[in-house]
Amino acid sequence: MVFRHPLDVVPVAASLYFLPITMRMPLKFGPEITTEVTCARVRLTVADAHGRTAEGWGETPLSVQWVWPSTMSYHARLEVLKDFCVSLTKAWAQFNIAGHAMEVGHAFTLRELCRLHEQQNAGRAAGTEPMPWLAALVCASAFDLALHDAYGMLHDVPTYETYNAVYMNSDLSHYLTPAEGSAVDFQGKYPEDFLTRPRPESLAAWHLVGGTDPLEPSELTGSEPSDGYPVLVRDWIRQDGLKCLKIKLRGNDADWDYHRIVRIGTIAVEEGVDWLTADFNCTVHDPAYVNAILDRLLREHPRFYGMILYVEQPFPYDLEANPIDVHSVSARKPLFMDESAHDWHLVKLGRSLGWTGVALKTCKTQTGAVLSLCWAKAHGMTLMVQDLTNPMLAQISHVQLAAHAGTIMGVESNGMQFYPAASRPEAVAHPRLYQRREGALDLSTVRGPGLGYRLDAIARELPPATAEGAR
Repeated sequence: MVFRHPLDVVPVAASLYFLPITMRMPLKFGPEITTEVTCARVRLTVADAHGRTAEGWGETPLSVQWVWPSTMSYHARLEVLKDFCVSLTKAWAQFNIAGHAMEVGHAFTLRELCRLHEQQNAGRAAGTEPMPWLAALVCASAFDLALHDAYGMLHDVPTYETYNAVYMNSDLSHYLTPAEGSAVDFQGKYPEDFLTRPRPESLAAWHLVGGTDPLEPSELTGSEPSDGYPVLVRDWIRQDGLKCLKIKLRGNDADWDYHRIVRIGTIAVEEGVDWLTADFNCTVHDPAYVNAILDRLLREHPRFYGMILYVEQPFPYDLEANPIDVHSVSARKPLFMDESAHDWHLVKLGRSLGWTGVALKTCKTQTGAVLSLCWAKAHGMTLMVQDLTNPMLAQISHVQLAAHAGTIMGVESNGMQFYPAASRPEAVAHPRLYQRREGALDLSTVRGPGLGYRLDAIARELPPATAEGAR
């Protein structure tokens, strides 16, 4: 064990908890509909060279349909992800690399996560599909977030104040390579140089209009929840003062997609909404599909066209297998990578194909999100931070990333749409982080060391740990 820096830490123990949640409304991801989710919550203990220890926490929804589109059953895929989380628990507790959280997280992804992912797929049952790399990243992200939280907790400093030369052993040139022909140089640069500081205390909130969401009272079936929360988008807009709507589309039915945008655009204008975005969820294979919809909007509904701030991930997320030239789309609207942006290497490839922005997510690891942020900003790409319908602790790390990233417009936040009751204990400590008011989220209660969870103010009872590991 080598501690190169007096502030270095090493993981020494990990615990894994699974928190199942039932959704009050179904949510459509591409061709699939989800009605439940299991969140992975992790406690990770780190130690420094003097034997001092601290605990950190991380959490992410294991969003099966998003990370692993497939005809395999939901529960079969979920069990694979949960088993993989169990294997990660022991691997993290025994990972023998010391450093800053960024350095340890980066090393774990390159060494252990790649190895365990290959091992998982090599040992899968005959006839079953291999688990995608995106699924492996999501499983690892709860541990990686806990690592970054623990690092700040040990040193009694907010995690985002540690991404600099005072705490880190290496600058960004150790992690990132500039695009060929660019004037970018990462020598002597640290993540702090690309973060928004001080962070804003309020962020505009994007509301998700799912592909199965009813838009008008005539579409209600009577099966909708009667729990005091809105169902129709108009009611959400009026209650929360929303100004930004994200529209989930099909990507394989151009007429339906076009008329869905027009219907929601009409509601948006009537209710005083300012911005729209269109999310095709990786289902489009030809840029002409998106271009035709955008061009028709420009001709027939120019106001709706103007309200579209950006277009999100129309094309298959595996860029290396589907290197589609998308310059024609980004010539019309900013085009943001989401599922494709696993790490900065793919952001680099995406930029060469014509993508102009990156939608960051903490569920691809905090380490990876921060590195992608730095690479993208250095090369003039714009940023968003997108939701994975984050509840509970996952919402806190999610908005922390958005607040420090300097996004094009606020943050997507829809956990309160689909399972508001799940976050009640956390909402006691952070009431305005789990409610959107005047179209925004209030981060003022997120403070203190680590990721700012303030766990002492959250009365969350956890189930028994599913897995534990120690050095």
